Amino acid sequence: MVLLLVIVTVAYAKRVHSLAGTRRSVRRLRQFSFYSAIVVLIAEPLSPIGPWADLSFTAHMLEHLAIGDLAALLMVLGLTGPLIQPLLKNPIVAALRPLTHPLVAVAFWILNLYLWHLPVLFGAALEYDSVHVIQHMLFFTAGFNMWMALFGPLPQPAWFGNIAKLFYIVGVRVAGVLLGNVFVFSGATYYTQYESAENPFGLSPLADQSTAGAVMMAEGTLISFILFAWLFYRAAREGEESQQLIDLANEHGVSVTDARTARAAAAGTTDLLRERISTRAGEKITSAPDQADEP
Repeated sequence: MVLLLVIVTVAYAKRVHSLAGTRRSVRRLRQFSFYSAIVVLIAEPLSPIGPWADLSFTAHMLEHLAIGDLAALLMVLGLTGPLIQPLLKNPIVAALRPLTHPLVAVAFWILNLYLWHLPVLFGAALEYDSVHVIQHMLFFTAGFNMWMALFGPLPQPAWFGNIAKLFYIVGVRVAGVLLGNVFVFSGATYYTQYESAENPFGLSPLADQSTAGAVMMAEGTLISFILFAWLFYRAAREGEESQQLIDLANEHGVSVTDARTARAAAAGTTDLLRERISTRAGEKITSAPDQADEP
């Protein structure tokens, strides 16, 4: 896993360097986000949370949230279309692109979440290091794919607007909160491996399980509020940018549909459409007959 992270980091750095100084350069904030994800993925197993995951379900929950939510989100926020363009030409990656469809991504995330918390699979991850590694890789993959459908630079379906994104976020967070409720209000422990372990927090197995569920619910609620705020801000910003494009087009006598300006605002390509409107306006002025030459 460390070797894989090194390869990914070097490839990212080289691509960022190749785009530097061009119109497609990667902003420093995105680079910081990507490298922060790498730090989280490397630091997590080296921190006390890593060893404690075998002794406490709460620690194990924190581990999964750091990998599957925080690191995955930070890595997605560090990507741009031009940055991953060479990767998309790879036939294997191209074949996997349908997985980033919002409906597929959310279904994969929920299925992965619930399957790995079945006692038989969770117990196997505690007993066998190889299964534990697979578990972590799938949590990160499912989280990355889930965030990619929401924040990623890949083209999104036309129907996946702000309202659809709202339902997407609600679906993901409700699935997590429901599972957290199961752990909080359960009267019995589900993972017998923790019953004989020396809990680092001094909690009983049942209290540890309830705390893990509460942590899961709290994290999901906090993320939900942040995403809702982002979504409302995004909707307001897109509406304003779309109206500015419409006003610019009307000012120059250029025909442009509301749907096109809305797509440009949603895709973050308002500057490009603004340039095209100005160019078409200039072409109209150039091609207009000179009144002094008219009979």
